[in-house]
Amino acid sequence: MTSTTLITTLAFGLGLTFGALTTATRFCTMGAVADIVSMNDWSRMRMWALAILVAMLGTQAMSAAGLIDLSKTFYTSTNLRWASHIVGGLMFGIGMPLASGCGARVLTRLGGGNLKSLVVLVFFGLSAYMALRGIFGVWRSTWLDPMSINLPATQDLGALAAALWGMTSNAAVALASLVVSLPLAVFIFRRGYPGHGVTLGGAGVGLCVLAGWWISGHLGYVAEHPDTLQEAFIATDSGRMESLSFAAPVAYSLELLMLWSDASRTLSFGVAAALGVITGAALHALATKQFRLESFAGHEDLARHLIGAMLMGAGGVTALGCTIGQGVSGVSTLALGSIITLAAILLGCALMMKFDEWRLMREA
Repeated sequence: MTSTTLITTLAFGLGLTFGALTTATRFCTMGAVADIVSMNDWSRMRMWALAILVAMLGTQAMSAAGLIDLSKTFYTSTNLRWASHIVGGLMFGIGMPLASGCGARVLTRLGGGNLKSLVVLVFFGLSAYMALRGIFGVWRSTWLDPMSINLPATQDLGALAAALWGMTSNAAVALASLVVSLPLAVFIFRRGYPGHGVTLGGAGVGLCVLAGWWISGHLGYVAEHPDTLQEAFIATDSGRMESLSFAAPVAYSLELLMLWSDASRTLSFGVAAALGVITGAALHALATKQFRLESFAGHEDLARHLIGAMLMGAGGVTALGCTIGQGVSGVSTLALGSIITLAAILLGCALMMKFDEWRLMREA
């Protein structure tokens, strides 16, 4: 049986690759939205779209080949918690400009020496944990999660098409993949080759997500665990197949540090990947002599980052993922909830940036 050590070591290496790659290529969801809002520059958004395209096509190919089973992810349940996806996504999107980046960006900035990101990371993880098991979690499960729709099949678009239109499973998945991938491809390549940096960043992040699915969903899959005699996915916090995501894993990282002496708390796939991201970004910053210590400019800057961190932590758990967890990993499964969350995150981020622009103009 594949060992926990092997899975977490591979997850750390995957995170390290992701951290170095996204730092080198300036891959950043908030940055992509900011470029559009402030400069009408769509380059980084094309990079992000390419990551989704590569991850989605590769994930569906692995599923068709029988290497992974997408019904074993928490993204593709039959229960569509639409209110949680919308509200959580908006919270996360609004929090990004306040905290100077999404969860993945906070990790890479910390690796580059940004002390603001350390504070953000602590409050991000605290808020995420409160949404998992604390007071925010009570509010979430009481008010938002009950507002849901029970679907006739798992919520990935292929399964829904097969159930609603009587199509074969393979035909439905092929149709759904085409419907999603064609607009993405047109957007990415309508002005020609997007450039080496965009291609490297987008394709690289997409491949990282694919590697995550393979590590946890194929290599880490056990049909019958010797201790429980049930199927299991080794070293995943959810007990299901996982790929890159940085909301709940940051919360579990804090839990592991606080309860280190508890033998039942062990290093997981998500926590190892998050640690790898920080390490990869730090190695890149040191190698390129870009490592710089940076702190808050004042009390207003601190307040903004704390509010943003709390919004992102609670919002990321409520929506079942962040810009990477839902926006790339989740969308790669063609889950309807992931698509809703992605739209809500982008809307919340754009609205917050527009509000900041209006506030600055008003003060001027």
